[in-house]
Amino acid sequence: MQPTLYDQIGEENLRTLVDRFYDLVFENEQISHLFKNDKNEIKEKQRLFLIQFLGGPDLYSEKYGHPRLRARHMPHVITQDDAVAWLSCMSAAITSLTIEESIKDEIFKRLVPTAMFMVNRQEY
Repeated sequence: MQPTLYDQIGEENLRTLVDRFYDLVFENEQISHLFKNDKNEIKEKQRLFLIQFLGGPDLYSEKYGHPRLRARHMPHVITQDDAVAWLSCMSAAITSLTIEESIKDEIFKRLVPTAMFMVNRQEY
């Protein structure tokens, strides 16, 4: 059986990723306004989601139900520029990890369509 991305990144790196990502998000003028809830709660939900998203146990679903990402994000106006800013923060956080480059690339590659799927408002 092939190890999952979750197996390859490991729990400690995943925690570091989430911490670094949200440090960047909360400083980002483009998207910080989208994250109004408690920072620790947001980080924990993201951590549980990423565990599941990267092939680990279904901890997010067990606690919160199906991720339903687009539906959960629909109350927030999310533009393509917002998705790009989110991806930029995630890229920087992923890049900072001390894991193999191929694993970093695969994680980011999987997140791009997910981030773009959250776009719910077109900019004109």
